[in-house]
Amino acid sequence: MPKVLVINPFPLDEAGVARRAAQTGHVTLDPDTELVFRPVKFSSISFMSPHDWLLMDLGIYEAGLTAEREGFDAVVIDTMSDSGMAALRSVLSIPVIGPGKASMLYAMTLGAKFSVLAQWKPALPRYRKVIREYGFERQCASVRSFDVEPDFVNLTEGKEDATFPTMLQVAMQCVEQDGADVICLGSTTMHQAAEYLAERLPVPLVNPGPLSYKLAETLLGLGLTHSRKAYPAPMVRKDTLVHDLVRAGATSHDG
Repeated sequence: MPKVLVINPFPLDEAGVARRAAQTGHVTLDPDTELVFRPVKFSSISFMSPHDWLLMDLGIYEAGLTAEREGFDAVVIDTMSDSGMAALRSVLSIPVIGPGKASMLYAMTLGAKFSVLAQWKPALPRYRKVIREYGFERQCASVRSFDVEPDFVNLTEGKEDATFPTMLQVAMQCVEQDGADVICLGSTTMHQAAEYLAERLPVPLVNPGPLSYKLAETLLGLGLTHSRKAYPAPMVRKDTLVHDLVRAGATSHDG
């Protein structure tokens, strides 16, 4: 039975983890696949700056560091920033999937150009960083934000939020003005809007979290994992140091 660790990028409580786990309602998985959702012990409060990216990398890396020893068959990182993905690939032999790279690559199998629908303007540098690092500048039509706070916390599945029409309007600008053939949701937390947008957009919509779960199943079914040549193992692992740093950060009141 495949067992997949899904790492949530914030130190969430039980209700917060359950909201993240609700993404499974948007994809049909093998009944034998087990998804285990694990929040990090430590992170920043946002993804807005290089300072935040560093802390996210460390928190997610620490959360997945022992996944292979724990018996997991794959790891999925529950954020479009793909934080910690490269570091985890260097120490794990099992597949490690980041929805940022995965959703953009999948979008390019469906069209020539994609756009990313983001929530806030301050978050745009993070998307541009990922797109630049992956070499997707030519295939990315645009990254646009809708700059409204959806009530995703209290939204139940199947209910429309007042923000959804605004999201649709911005996504249509990506299609009509920027030339996007495919839209990628810019956050796994946007999954509640996926059905509403997909039904109304004239182009495909990629929902990154559910895509990542299905990709984990696919890689395991094909017996594939990341290349050790691309992600070489460290000469000396510092697992104890990493755990100590995260433990100290989790108990610190600084910031």
